[in-house]
Amino acid sequence: MIVGAGAAGSMSAIWAARLSSDARIVIVDGAKTLGAKILVAGGGRCNVTHEKVLPKDYAGGSRNTIKKMLKAWTASDTIAFFEELGVELKCEDTGKMFPVTDSSKTVLKALLNECDRLGVEIVHPWRVMSIVKYDDEFIVCSNDETLAANRVVIATGGMALPKSGSDGAGYRLVKSLGHSVTERIEPALVPMVVASGSKWITELSGIAARVSIEVRTGTGKLIVRFSNDLLCTHFGMSGPAALDVSRWYFDAKFDDPKAKLVVNWVGDGSFDAWDTKLQEIGKQSVGGYLRLVIPDRLGRMLCSRCGIDPASAGHAMTREQRRALAHMLVECEIEIAGNRGFTHAEVTAGGVPLDEVDVSTMRSRVCEGLWIVGEILDVDGRIGGFNFQWAWANGYIAGKSIASSIGG
Repeated sequence: MIVGAGAAGSMSAIWAARLSSDARIVIVDGAKTLGAKILVAGGGRCNVTHEKVLPKDYAGGSRNTIKKMLKAWTASDTIAFFEELGVELKCEDTGKMFPVTDSSKTVLKALLNECDRLGVEIVHPWRVMSIVKYDDEFIVCSNDETLAANRVVIATGGMALPKSGSDGAGYRLVKSLGHSVTERIEPALVPMVVASGSKWITELSGIAARVSIEVRTGTGKLIVRFSNDLLCTHFGMSGPAALDVSRWYFDAKFDDPKAKLVVNWVGDGSFDAWDTKLQEIGKQSVGGYLRLVIPDRLGRMLCSRCGIDPASAGHAMTREQRRALAHMLVECEIEIAGNRGFTHAEVTAGGVPLDEVDVSTMRSRVCEGLWIVGEILDVDGRIGGFNFQWAWANGYIAGKSIASSIGG
């Protein structure tokens, strides 16, 4: 029995069924509509994977462990697998890979059709309330029905997008079977809400810029840096850059209350380099010069923050104004009050520690006959198809292991 019909769960079922003709495989899922996360991913297009997937694209478990798992099922394997299912993928300039149909329904339909072809039973809505191990058998209970299985896969997801069914129930189930979960279970790839000191960001709602965004310790040491598009919103910041950096920022803030989030609005360049550039503007207006490198509204706002009239000539700036503007351009600290929670998060940070699972098989080291896959594990990737690649890899490894345990 596989608990959860999402990416990792369906992949586990497909490979267990492909490699074992003797298995009866049942997927149970509490949702009325299957594959909700697949359907909404990538703006409804489903970012299936990324052209280049590396351990550094993930947080949580150890990179050496993640490397082994990603090597077992690569992005090339994902591309070939979906091509076999009739889903051709295309690579966009960002490295993200989508179905050529630009529809996530194509991906979900292919997975469900393959399950059907292989004889995998899918029962839904069937919400698992408890799992109890008796000798070599698991008793799996919903509100009004009980099923028995000699092998169970937990693929419930984490807590992101709770409307999809990933409401954290999986953590209760794995704990009941002897596993632990990390102390912190937090939203990741989540929009961030600015604090009162940075409310000016909300006045730029709708503005997007290609930026470099960093998390630094209270002493100024760099923790992580991402370069991507940042979207200013009515609540704060969203877009790929903000989502990627979110889990790192909140992790750092938990350990170091003085940790900082710093944005380089022009994407690159040092304070000294931009201080020199601003000295060379001459008669050109400051706003006109900035318009060449950042959105006009953003340039005007940064000028206003530094007490500069954007219509004034560059040479009219005082030394203090010029240096303040250079600082705002490349080292703009943004105060963060919090995030928009699991409802708006794309993935969960935290979960079952990887050392409680044999990552060569995805089998539990704690409970015989149990496999754990997907987002419920303490690994989360950055935006761009990395979390789906993690799910496909987990599912393949688990399915292969299940089939081997049955006898192939």
